[in-house]
Amino acid sequence: MTQEELADAAGLAGPYVSDMERGLKVPSLTTLLRLSVALDCKVTELVSVFNKTDVRALVRE
Repeated sequence: MTQEELADAAGLAGPYVSDMERGLKVPSLTTLLRLSVALDCKVTELVSVFNKTDVRALVRE
């Protein structure tokens, strides 16, 4: 699935999907729900790659 196809299926803008993929945007819970429906997966599958250490490294103080 291309970024544009995913954006269309989730009702999002193409550039926003690209920004999320590159780590420039952090999706809201609503966006995660839309993505999980578009990808036919559970929200937990989208965020399971992060553990507490990874999240702390991503959050800038």
